[in-house]
Amino acid sequence: MIHQYRLNGYNIVLDVNSGSVHNVDDVAYDIIRYFSMAIDEGREPDRDEIVRKIMDQYGDREDVTVRDVNDCIDDVISLREAGKLFAEDIYRPKASYLKDRHTEVKALCLHVAHTCNLNCSYCFASQGRFHGERALMSFETAKRAMDFLIENSGNHRNLEVDFFGGEPLMNWDVVKKTVAYCRSIEKEHGKNFRFTLTTNGVGINDDVIEFTNKEMNNVVLSLDGRKEVHDHLRKTINGEGSYDTIVPKFQKLVAARGDREYYMRGTYTHNNVDFTKDLFHMADDLGFKRLSIEPVVCSPDDPYALTEEDKPKIYEQYEILAKDMLRREKEGKPITFYHYMLDLKCGPCIYKRISGCGSGTEYFAVTPWGDLYPCHQFVGEEKFKMGDIWNGITRDDIRQDFKMCNVYARKDCDECWARLYCSGGCAANAYHGTGSIKGTYEYGCDLFRKRMECALMMKVAEAAGDAGEAGEAAYADALGTAECGDDAACGDADSCKAGRCE
Repeated sequence: MIHQYRLNGYNIVLDVNSGSVHNVDDVAYDIIRYFSMAIDEGREPDRDEIVRKIMDQYGDREDVTVRDVNDCIDDVISLREAGKLFAEDIYRPKASYLKDRHTEVKALCLHVAHTCNLNCSYCFASQGRFHGERALMSFETAKRAMDFLIENSGNHRNLEVDFFGGEPLMNWDVVKKTVAYCRSIEKEHGKNFRFTLTTNGVGINDDVIEFTNKEMNNVVLSLDGRKEVHDHLRKTINGEGSYDTIVPKFQKLVAARGDREYYMRGTYTHNNVDFTKDLFHMADDLGFKRLSIEPVVCSPDDPYALTEEDKPKIYEQYEILAKDMLRREKEGKPITFYHYMLDLKCGPCIYKRISGCGSGTEYFAVTPWGDLYPCHQFVGEEKFKMGDIWNGITRDDIRQDFKMCNVYARKDCDECWARLYCSGGCAANAYHGTGSIKGTYEYGCDLFRKRMECALMMKVAEAAGDAGEAGEAAYADALGTAECGDDAACGDADSCKAGRCE
């Protein structure tokens, strides 16, 4: 399978199963298209037929001769023989093995607070309560959650903990004590804890800034962009906008953070499909350089829900962003956009590209009471309660379902060129949109494909030196080459060329 498209002056050809990306001229683009048409029809491409079609199409150009066309056809054949065009899908047969693989826990989303000091209209967590009672996690529960993680982590050396809510700063003392406890035991167990804090910023003070910048590997800061956009849906309990309260605190934290990782994480809705203005506001007016903005996921009846009519505008916004990021890079003033981060040469490994985020198998959310759910977006859905941190996983049937929640378990993904970049998409979005974790959230799929086209175009532009010249830019072996931390922790070394997984 291949995917061809034109964007920003580039003719881009993605070979789906090998991950190779090619930047070609117009003639090569159409030759590959004719090859693809023949292969899709179940027949071998006919050289004479392709030469005739190309000469009919380009015969009035002095720089296109029959010899040129034949040379290009030879190049396409060579790439096909090398497995960089029309490569076979060698991964599908291995997908059935995922149900038998041995899984260990490597990450927890620790819900230290089921309460919040904001009242955001679009909050999937019902203003931090997750459709239940308000609660704060005790240190004893947090400590036991860390012990559970270590006990069930197997050979994983790097363990991830995300302090989440609600608003985790409303239980800041437990956050600090939990980090201190992990630091006190990680060497004993041969582990390395990496922490993330996700916060709305209201509770940030000097102590939070100092501790966060010392201990948190990543910080996710919630900001939707322009003041009028942010304040429209992200209000305080008193109904006031929160922008003026949080922005100075975010700026102070980021300034003190230096080169450590952080992300400004926004949500765009029907009210601001011109979301590049929000991203550029965060970058140019506020000084933030590491950005993320996500489409809202909500009931189609909500007044801020994205519509079909919004899609062309959203697609245009993603293109505007990609082109502007190339300009900034060229001027030596780059910004990072989370959804355009793409490593075509070194990973992630094919195991992760098939199986996805690991929710319900390697990654769990822990409620303030110690209950275990597949991820934070399932918390409160009692049918997905999998056990607790004292007794472990008691619903292995749910875990088995999530083991098979991979890209090949979704029929809608069979003909999708982007499947090995999204791993079949988010199980929670699929469930809430279709009633099945193996469904597909079609609106999200459409937006993801557009993001990937833009991200791939940026890689092509980098490889071409942004000179706009056509010519092959192939990334061989783009799948399954990531080097990780621990020996074959995924239990399926045969599907990973490195044979390693952290």
